[in-house]
Amino acid sequence: MKRIREVLRLHLLANLSARKIQGATGVARTTVQEYIKRCNESDISSFAILDNLNDEILNQKLFGATATITALNPSKIMPDYNNIHQEMKRKKKTKVTLMFLWEDYKATYGEEAYAYTQFRVYYRRYKQRLSPSMRQTHIAGEKVFVDYSGVVIPIHNQKTGEIDTAQIFVAVLGASGYTFVHATPSQKQEDFILSHTLAYLFFGGVPQVVVPDNLKSAVISNNKDGIVINESYAALARYYSMRVEPARPYRPKDKPKAEQGVQGIQRYILACFRHTKFFSVDELNDAIASLMDRYNNKVMKHIGKSRTELFEELEKEELQPLPANNYVYEQYKRAKVGIDYHITLKKCYYSVPFKYLQKEVEVRYSTNHVRIYYNNEMIAVHPRLRTVGTFSTLDEHRSPNHDYIHNKWNPERLRSWAKSIGEYSSVFVEDCFESVGYKEQAFKKIMAVLKMAKEYGDTEFELALMYAIENNLTTVKSIRSVLDKHLYLQKSSNNKNYTTPTLFNTHENLRGADEYK
Repeated sequence: MKRIREVLRLHLLANLSARKIQGATGVARTTVQEYIKRCNESDISSFAILDNLNDEILNQKLFGATATITALNPSKIMPDYNNIHQEMKRKKKTKVTLMFLWEDYKATYGEEAYAYTQFRVYYRRYKQRLSPSMRQTHIAGEKVFVDYSGVVIPIHNQKTGEIDTAQIFVAVLGASGYTFVHATPSQKQEDFILSHTLAYLFFGGVPQVVVPDNLKSAVISNNKDGIVINESYAALARYYSMRVEPARPYRPKDKPKAEQGVQGIQRYILACFRHTKFFSVDELNDAIASLMDRYNNKVMKHIGKSRTELFEELEKEELQPLPANNYVYEQYKRAKVGIDYHITLKKCYYSVPFKYLQKEVEVRYSTNHVRIYYNNEMIAVHPRLRTVGTFSTLDEHRSPNHDYIHNKWNPERLRSWAKSIGEYSSVFVEDCFESVGYKEQAFKKIMAVLKMAKEYGDTEFELALMYAIENNLTTVKSIRSVLDKHLYLQKSSNNKNYTTPTLFNTHENLRGADEYK
C-alpha cells in the first residue's frame, strides 16, 4: 500500500507522467497507469484527501533527421549561445522553446541570421564543448544532486590521540551549480538526512527532485526488479514535497553535477586543509563555511558568471518554499503488539489501545517521541524512553471493562500456572505484579520465566527461584543463569555449616549431622 500511496502522491502533487513515476518508484509503468486510472475514477482529487485515508478505505476507493553542418558561414552572425543556454534553463517558468529563441534571433538579425536547422546544430555543438554537467539542460529549481566526496578529512581526538575521519557531503543545484558542503562523522542515515535539511536551509528553498547515489541511507535496492527507497529517506522527500530519482548504479553520467561538484570542492576547499589539523567535526564545518562562498563566487570560464550569480538569476525564485518547521528525523520499524498491549522498541515498552492486541503496527520514532500507526492511522503517541526496561503506559489504552480477564492470558491464569509449579513460583509472580504499575506490564517477564519450568523441571526450577529470591535476582537473564550454572547447589566458601538447599531439608524440625556426634 505504501508504493500505491507514493505513486498517487507523485501523480496528485506533481502531475508526473507514468514513465517518470516509474523511474522514481520502480513500479511498472502499466501498473502506474492502472493506479492513476483508478484514482481519477474515484473521488480522490487531491493529496490532502489521499493523506487522510487509511489503508482500508483507500483500498476500497481504488479497487475501483538532423542535418550536418561542416563550416561556419562568414556572412552570418553567430547567436549568443551562452545566453540561449541560460534562457533554456528558465523553460519551466518562461515556457520558452528553442524555436521561440530562434525567431527572436531571426527578427534581430534578419538575413544575417542562420536558419533554424543550423541554429540547432550550432547550439548542440556549443553544449558539447561544455563540461559534462553543463551539457545537460537542467531546468531551474528542478533537481539537486547529492553525493559524498571520496576524500575524507582526519579528525584528531585530543584526549585519546585517536584519529577518526569526517565524511564530506556535497549538494549541487542542477541549473546553477550552486553548491553546499557539510562534514559529518559518518554516512549513516541520521547524518545523511541532517545534511539534506541543512542544504535546503542554505539554498533557502527546495527543488522538486533529489538525485542521490545508491548508498544504503537513501536506496535499499536499485536493479532490474525496481527501486526501493529507504523509508526514512522517502519520509524526508514527502515532508519537503520532493521525489527521489536515484542515479543508476555505476552510471556517473546520471549525476554529472554531483561528480563535478565533488571534484570542485576537493580542489578548491578540501585541498586548503591539507596542512590543517582539526579536532572536531564542528571546527571543520566552520572552516568549510568560510570557503564555500569563495567557491560559489568563482567565475566559470565557459559561462562568464559565478554559481552565485546563476543561482540568483535562475534558481532562487524557482525553488519551492521551505516548510514552516524544520524536519525531524524519524526511524521506522514494524512491531507486533504483545499480550500486554505494548510494543517493544530499543528494550523499552509503549502501550497501544487494547483492541490492537496481537496486531502488527508501524512504529515511527525520533529522539523525542514515538508514534505508532495501524493501517496508516496514528493510534498512539509517547515520549521517547531512554532507560532500558521502562514502560510508557496510558490509562486510556487499558480496557475499561478489564476485558483481558477473558483473554487467553490474564493475572489469574498466571497465578494458577505458578501455583501448579510450586510455592516459590507463586512468590515470584506476586513480586513481579507488585513491582509494576499495571499488572499487564509483568506478563511477558512472568511467562518467560515460568516457561523455564518445562525446560529444567519443576524441582530444579523451584530451587533456582528460591536462590534467586534470596539473592534478589529478578531478571529473566539472571534466573536462567542460576539454572544453567546450578548456582543453587554451590556451597558458600565463607560458611562451613552451609547445607545445600533442597525441597526436603528446609523444615525446622529436621535433625542435622550434629545430632549423631
